[in-house]
Amino acid sequence: MTPIDKLIVHFRKSITLTDDEAEIVGGCFTIVELKKKEILLYEGDLSSHMRFISDGCLRSYYMDEDTKEHIIQFGIEDWWINDLYSYLTNTPSKQFVQAIENSVVLQIHKDKLNDLYNNVPAVERFFRFKFEKAYVSLQERTINAMSKTAEEHYLDFRTKHRDIEQRVPQYMIASYLGITPEFLSKLRKNISQ
Repeated sequence: MTPIDKLIVHFRKSITLTDDEAEIVGGCFTIVELKKKEILLYEGDLSSHMRFISDGCLRSYYMDEDTKEHIIQFGIEDWWINDLYSYLTNTPSKQFVQAIENSVVLQIHKDKLNDLYNNVPAVERFFRFKFEKAYVSLQERTINAMSKTAEEHYLDFRTKHRDIEQRVPQYMIASYLGITPEFLSKLRKNISQ
């Protein structure tokens, strides 16, 4: 299946698209192939694209003043990844988006997406669903970070994202959870006993 075919199947899980509409949608996206560790979005750049992961695994992260990485999001096949704040506010990105594996991403520029909303109205409904889901997910993550122990947070991650845990290094999972790699190792050891 081509990357565009995967994108159309993804859209059709949430909205109805005719074959003509699917062709219009597919024609608006460009394919970006990334090598492992290649950066798709740099801090300071304007995030002006929505990005769908056709193949591979990526992460978004920011660097604090001590140059320590803090992972905001992982993304795998059939997921979207972006600095949504930069995209929606038209301000420079505070995040990097980087390939963890060789990856294929389909992206659409904000201007083209706005035109697509007019030409294929179902696409606007699709992105409304995505933005709602992203907001709920962010709020859930924030509440969990404040109310759960590190062990509970890790067990939640394992339950919800088993497929990601198998694909990314442990130090990245620790960064995502806001703990040190050593503490994650200790947690994993305690859980396995």
